[in-house]
Amino acid sequence: MNTLTEQLDYLKLGHVAEHHAALAQEAAAAAWSHLEFLQRLLDGECAVRQQRAVERRVRAARFPVIKTLDQFHWDWPKKINQLQVQHLFRLGFITQKTNVIFAGGVGLGKSHLAAALGYAACQHGHSVLFTTAVDAINNLVAAQAAHRLKTELNRYLAPAVLILDEIGYLPLDKAGADLLFQIISQRYERGSLIVTTNKAFKQWSSIFNNDAGITSAILDRLLHQAETVVIDGKSYRMKDQIEPPN
Repeated sequence: MNTLTEQLDYLKLGHVAEHHAALAQEAAAAAWSHLEFLQRLLDGECAVRQQRAVERRVRAARFPVIKTLDQFHWDWPKKINQLQVQHLFRLGFITQKTNVIFAGGVGLGKSHLAAALGYAACQHGHSVLFTTAVDAINNLVAAQAAHRLKTELNRYLAPAVLILDEIGYLPLDKAGADLLFQIISQRYERGSLIVTTNKAFKQWSSIFNNDAGITSAILDRLLHQAETVVIDGKSYRMKDQIEPPN
């Protein structure tokens, strides 16, 4: 390695390799110290690497669509605690390994807020996975049949944050309920869950084939040290039909 470019390439300092010459000219013109020049180079390298890390986490999260809190329509729901939601975006629940539940009717932004919360977690260095409850269960059923349940289950246990969207939209049989219980019980106090549901907790027995035992076991672990955001109102997706333009 006889040249600076080769050394930077070997060390995988791509940003430094691309910008050091121009920055050196700027440093000479502004009479920067050697330390300040080095700091500027490394600031740029760190920023690039941090952005790439965020992009990798976002890809791994498998969000169906990228959502942010700024895009949420606060004026549409009849009932939502805006301060409570905004506080959740401080992400303290992740370090505390507690859960967040968004509960309410269809079309009120539960999935939007869950995805936005997951996206914010990615930006702050946390691993995230987004899935619907039905997709997770179907994957685990297939894995169980192929004798690789433990490996597939680890997909849902490993991330710091698991988003289980749409619990309650379709009823589950006993096998599905048991698999969902495995996810929730094994993540209990080990990693955070973000859940969206269209059913009140007292109606959850209908999701799990009216099995009071499994329902109680799931709710016991899910609701312990959880924060529930209740959203009430009419579906935003039906807005044009509900309030046609004049």
